[in-house]
Amino acid sequence: MAMIARLLLRVLCLPFLVWGSAALWFDGPASRGLAGALAGGYVLLSLALLWHRPTRPGARKLALVALLFAGLVGWWLSIPARNDRVWLEDVAKLPSARFDGDVVTLTNVRDFAYRSETDFDARWETRRYDLSQIRGIDLFLCYWGPREIAHTIMSWEFADGQHLAISIETRKELGEEYSALRGFFRQFELYYVVADERDVIRVRSEQRGEEVFLYRLAAPPERARALLEQYLRRVDGLNDSPAWYNAFSKNCTTVIFDHVRPIMGEIPFDMRMLINGRIDELLYDRGSINTSLTFEQLRAASEVTQTAHAAGDAADFSARIRAELPGRPAPPKD
Repeated sequence: MAMIARLLLRVLCLPFLVWGSAALWFDGPASRGLAGALAGGYVLLSLALLWHRPTRPGARKLALVALLFAGLVGWWLSIPARNDRVWLEDVAKLPSARFDGDVVTLTNVRDFAYRSETDFDARWETRRYDLSQIRGIDLFLCYWGPREIAHTIMSWEFADGQHLAISIETRKELGEEYSALRGFFRQFELYYVVADERDVIRVRSEQRGEEVFLYRLAAPPERARALLEQYLRRVDGLNDSPAWYNAFSKNCTTVIFDHVRPIMGEIPFDMRMLINGRIDELLYDRGSINTSLTFEQLRAASEVTQTAHAAGDAADFSARIRAELPGRPAPPKD
């Protein structure tokens, strides 16, 4: 039994070795040769400590492996995010927010005119929004492949017809492309795209060929405002304190819940928070979106891909894509 226990303990250590070697490979020295040597050396040293003379207790060796891993994690956590890289043009400028009573002035609101995903007229604007005129929040789900995974975008509706969309994304450098695997490491800074819906929705529905769904949420205006203020303070903070994106813990959906919790309190965990392509199903089950239809009917009625195509660059783009949507549900009673 003791030998089986020792064997099991060694096997349980293997995922940590895999993560550690990947961290050294992706986030270690820029030289691929040196990074590979460090990753390989870490694995070989750890395996030597774990498996040499496996019939002996080896508590000291296990402690050395744990200490080695802890040192690696400490190094990894100390890698600083930065704002001074050479960025792709669509994430080149950081948005910022200035509050004056009910009015917030936003700089670097993105409203690009796209001919293709890489060919566009860059338009960075300064806009003012009256927070007392917020009516509610909407949620976009954008699918590019398997229905289990989606990109989430929040959008705030104002009484004067304006809509402000915020998409939590990676901030990529010039010549860099997104990689799902690299997204689990310290490869991409966190970026909030503060944008006109014509920009952030059309680039996905038209240029990237994604399917886009739009759901009106039941949050009352006061909570919608509190959530936007949370977002914008974080947006402003990233100018001085850049942060890392992480495909597991700091992605387009988990960060939304980070913002929601201070307002709504603790939210019961559901696997659909991680398998975010089904987050509309979760919201339906919790009564946060329109439940006057069956879920299948609501989902079919909420697709705006073709409507967004038809709306094009129209000034009333946001109104057009909502013209046939199911209505916003009444806020729940506290």
